[in-house]
Amino acid sequence: MLQLVLAVSVVVVAVAVYGGLGLRWWWRARLRRGILARVAALELEPYHAAALEYEETPAAAAELMRDGYLDIDGEGAALLTEAGRDPGRSPVDAVPAALLEAVRRHDPEPVSIGWIDSYDEEYRGRCLAYRRERDALLPEMRRMPDWDGRQPWACCGCLGFVLLGFFWLMVAEMLVIAPPHGLREWAAAVVAAAGLAALLLLPAARRAVRARTECGDALRDRLRATTHPAMAALEERQRLHVLTSAGDRDRWRGADRFVPGEDEDEDAYGVYDADEDDQWWEWGDAYHYRAADHEDSPDDP
Repeated sequence: MLQLVLAVSVVVVAVAVYGGLGLRWWWRARLRRGILARVAALELEPYHAAALEYEETPAAAAELMRDGYLDIDGEGAALLTEAGRDPGRSPVDAVPAALLEAVRRHDPEPVSIGWIDSYDEEYRGRCLAYRRERDALLPEMRRMPDWDGRQPWACCGCLGFVLLGFFWLMVAEMLVIAPPHGLREWAAAVVAAAGLAALLLLPAARRAVRARTECGDALRDRLRATTHPAMAALEERQRLHVLTSAGDRDRWRGADRFVPGEDEDEDAYGVYDADEDDQWWEWGDAYHYRAADHEDSPDDP
C-alpha cells in the first residue's frame, strides 16, 4: 500500500513540475517567434543600420570614396578630390554629407576619418541627431525576459528546488526501507522509481528548454549579418584603406597640421633651444659638457 501511495505522489509531482516546464517552453517559443518576426519585418535605412553598430562613419567614407568625393591612401590620410571641393555638390544622405563637410573644414591638410569621428564636435553632433531621429521611428523591441536574474523569482526557484529535493530524498528512503511484496507493490515501486529518475533530470530539462527557445539579440545578429552597400561596392584594397583611416585617431589631424615622423628623432634625447641659456637633457643624472672644461692631452694634435 505504501508503494502505491508513493507512486501516486511521485506521478502527481512529476506531472505538476513538467507541466509547468512545458507551459514555460510554449510561452518562450511563442515569444521567440514574435521577436524574430518583428526583427525580420524591420525596414532599416542603410545608415541607420550602420549607426546601430557604430559603423556609420566608415560607411559614409566608403560612399564618398565610391562617388569620387574623397581619396584615401594606404596610410589612412583622406584628401578631397576636385568633386569633393566643389561646394555645389554634396551627397543626399545626411551622414556622408556631414562627413564631407567635416573633411572640407580640414582641406587642404590630410585628415583621418577616425580623427573626425572622435574629435570633430559638429560632425559627431549631426550623427547623434540623425541616430536619435531614426531611433524614434523604431517600434518597441521585446526581449526574452531573464526571470532567473530577478531576485523574487530566484528566491522562489531556490525554495522550490529545496522542497523538491526533500521530497525526492523522502520517497527514495521509503522505497528502500519498505521493500515491496507482490506484483502490485513491485509495479508501484517501479513507477515511483521512474518518477524519481524523471525528477532528477529536471535541471537538464530546464537548460534544454532555455537553450532551444533562446533567441539572443536578434536585432544585433541581423545587423552583423548585413554590410552597408557602399562598403560592399568597394574593392578590397579600397575597403582596407577606409578601415585604416577609420581606425586612425591620432596620426592625421587635418587642420592641426600634424604629420607623423616629423622631428621625432630630434626630440628623442633632447634638443638645443636657442631661447634657453643652455642645453637640457632628459637623463636625470646627466651633466653639462663644456668644451672649456675639457683639458686636452699634450699628445693630441
